[in-house]
Amino acid sequence: MTISAAEPKTASTSRGMALPSARRLLLWTGLAVLIAWVLVPIYLVALGAFGGRLGVFRWPKSIWPSDLSFTAMSQFLVIEGVFNALINSLIAAGLTVVFSIALGAPAGYALARYTFRGQNAYRLLVLLTRAFPLAILALPLTVSFIRLGLYDTPFGVSLIHTVLALPFAALVTQSLFMGIPREYEEAAWVFGCTRFQAFMKVVLPLALPGLAATAIFAFVISWNEVFAASILTVRERTLTAYLLRILAESPLHYRFAGGFILIIPSVLFIFAVRRYLFAVWGIASK
Repeated sequence: MTISAAEPKTASTSRGMALPSARRLLLWTGLAVLIAWVLVPIYLVALGAFGGRLGVFRWPKSIWPSDLSFTAMSQFLVIEGVFNALINSLIAAGLTVVFSIALGAPAGYALARYTFRGQNAYRLLVLLTRAFPLAILALPLTVSFIRLGLYDTPFGVSLIHTVLALPFAALVTQSLFMGIPREYEEAAWVFGCTRFQAFMKVVLPLALPGLAATAIFAFVISWNEVFAASILTVRERTLTAYLLRILAESPLHYRFAGGFILIIPSVLFIFAVRRYLFAVWGIASK
């Protein structure tokens, strides 16, 4: 009787131990697929940029190119106008990040902390701004920017990019501030802080991870956007708009070099704010 009673218990224990192992295997498999999905295209672009003319068309691809060459990259960087376009893109993306946080965070805070008539309709209208086609506004925007003196400037491009990133910034920061208990601010008020001081000393440090994610989104939108930058600039083009024009008939390895240059700043920006981004999931990073 004792032996027969122990057998089902042992079998159920084995099944219980197998389930976490299967879940762990599924988790690591999913992570490996996700990492490959992100890194393999970047690696292939790097092979095309540093593999030379022959490396672009060689198949199968080698893990490390035997004829590593920086010729295409160096020749691409010395093309007239590339460095200026790179600076313009950095300026436009930086301003977009600043404007998106400066405008989106207060809007998200107001939506999270205050109740007013038409609040749900306002959220919907903010979201619907992304559904409006930018091509319809191309001509009116061009005319308006010329009249205001904003045409062909990185500042003017950053304003359009801010419009594209602002709905996301407002809605994400709203959910972010809703997750921070209001009691924290009330406790700061009790100890003599003003509303602004309570926000800066209590709420803002807790919101930094979410604001970092918002900043990444705004930066990537501005860095990769090409339509508005092509329409609103002629001489002071951003890098994406400039590459669209000069690489249309360029050799393929030069196109890979341009694509690699476009990837690097976004990766570096994400790496710079990773400590705040990882804090969203409770991961410590130094």
